[in-house]
Amino acid sequence: MRDAFANEMTALAAERNDLTLLSGDIGNRMFDRYKQVAPERFFNCGIAEANMMSLAAGMALSGLRPVIYTITPFTTTRCLEQIRVGVAYHQAPVVIVGTGSGLSYAELGPTHHSLEDMAILRTLPGLNVLAPADSIELVAQLKAALNDSHPTYIRIGKKGEPQLHQEGSQLGIGKANLLRDGSDLLVVGVGPILGEALKAAENLAVGGFSVAIASLGGVKPLDDTFLRSMAERFPNWLSLEEHGITGGVGSALLEWLSGQDVQPIRLKRLGVPDVFLHELGNQSYTRQQLGLDADGLVRTFRQQIEAQG
Repeated sequence: MRDAFANEMTALAAERNDLTLLSGDIGNRMFDRYKQVAPERFFNCGIAEANMMSLAAGMALSGLRPVIYTITPFTTTRCLEQIRVGVAYHQAPVVIVGTGSGLSYAELGPTHHSLEDMAILRTLPGLNVLAPADSIELVAQLKAALNDSHPTYIRIGKKGEPQLHQEGSQLGIGKANLLRDGSDLLVVGVGPILGEALKAAENLAVGGFSVAIASLGGVKPLDDTFLRSMAERFPNWLSLEEHGITGGVGSALLEWLSGQDVQPIRLKRLGVPDVFLHELGNQSYTRQQLGLDADGLVRTFRQQIEAQG
């Protein structure tokens, strides 16, 4: 996903002279082509993320369209006050991109895990909070964010994530899509972890279980029309996120359901438990330990279907 981000930023920089890229001392070689196109609109702000956020807010309020890029915890929780006061309060149209979200940097420990970012940032008024499932969704959301008057946060993976969306999907801010249709269970989630859900659904199909997989694209705003259509079809939902179980996709869906006049929905939340992870391994190992890999999801999906009778 990060390569797709760099490529799209390079293309966009050639089209518009207000686009500015700020990096928190990361991805310098990755942005070599961007710097050839717009050398005067690239700023390596170093390991000073709070200052970088304030700089971006000032740029946005001066007519530029700044995009911030660095590792997720460092561009979110490290500079939360600057996001809240400098960006969200002033509705400065800054695009904040957090790379290596979720457990992408699992082996580096809790300092590099981003399992609270969506929960925290979705409480800030007027801030879009997006989590594309693949590079196709990322590119669409980036373009939409740069043409939106609100600030936007986009959490992305690291590299090597599979393409999950089909060409022609309706993508952007607040746009949800079915990645796979089904009838027994609806899995509603965000981010590249949905690739594991698709594998699990394919495995379960051999045994006659039918699981639908939906990408919400983010947690704020939610696609009200899409969710209403799913509520008419599925009474059995499971939320999935590579994020803490508190405050993310599952919590956003529970809040949405509480305000809707729809049929009763049974919703089980699935994500990272409400603990710091001290046992270290790579992303695949950590997903397996948490039951968030395809094999673990097969067991959870089957249990959820069988529990409804």
